[in-house]
Amino acid sequence: MSRNAKVNTLLLLVVAALAVLPLALGLGDHKEEPFAGADAQAETAITELAPDYEPWFAPLYEPPSGEVESALFALQAALGAGVLAYYFGVRRGRRQGEARAAAAGEGTAAGAGRARADAARDAGAAE
Repeated sequence: MSRNAKVNTLLLLVVAALAVLPLALGLGDHKEEPFAGADAQAETAITELAPDYEPWFAPLYEPPSGEVESALFALQAALGAGVLAYYFGVRRGRRQGEARAAAAGEGTAAGAGRARADAARDAGAAE
């Protein structure tokens, strides 16, 4: 196995452990919503500290349910991942294209140099 494959496998195992360990260890079992987002936790903390606080802005769109909100978040994450994957794919493709062009250019330049040397040798032999 190559070094990159080993590193990728190790990173994949770390990510899987980060996803599974909190569930396996029962972290958050004592809470009503064990894995609530930071927004909900911040809202709870603000209402405890300053009950008369009024937000400066209201959301432009309030989803009808938590499931719709989760689906929209997942869609946003998928679109972001797609954009990043496209960007890195284009960069890699350009890099590979430049490497191929450089390799083809070296082959052409070497061939042209040999052709000139052969022509000069032939010219010298003809004299």
